[in-house]
Amino acid sequence: MKIRYILPAVSAASLLALAGCGSSDTTAAAPSSSAASSSAASSSDTPSASSSSSSPAGTSTADLAVAQTSLGEVLVDGQGKTVYVFDKDAMGATASACTDQCATTWPAVVATAATPTGDGVDADLASITGVSGEPQVTVDGLPVYTFAKDTAPGDVMGQGVMGKWWVLSPTGEKITAS
Repeated sequence: MKIRYILPAVSAASLLALAGCGSSDTTAAAPSSSAASSSAASSSDTPSASSSSSSPAGTSTADLAVAQTSLGEVLVDGQGKTVYVFDKDAMGATASACTDQCATTWPAVVATAATPTGDGVDADLASITGVSGEPQVTVDGLPVYTFAKDTAPGDVMGQGVMGKWWVLSPTGEKITAS
């Protein structure tokens, strides 16, 4: 009897954690996908993009670098994790639109210095004060983030989530293909 009552509570809490803040559209809830998910979450929690079959090599001392993924060449952080922009962020804004649970699901790319560096990046790099108070890297005036479900370099699970999260090309352009 206890399991019947505890299990739904755990499932609901887990889904809320995965989705971010439930009804807030700054969360990681993903569009429906026909791809099967290997996690305990339902397939509606799985973004339409999948992991890359080729991982970028190693890490970089630069804040951002370029790596090959299943979506082509994209920007990655110093650990090789794919970076994303959020459509709710305004170009040139001094603050991120991704706060609270969103910031947990989509961690800010933190700059290692006042002026971020990029290896192979052909876009303007700068920083704003991120939600955590640390300098958050911006690409052509837009803050960049990683995605908590991207567990390995080259993963692109965040691509197209909610139709608002996108990877960037080496020139800083949004890539909207999935």
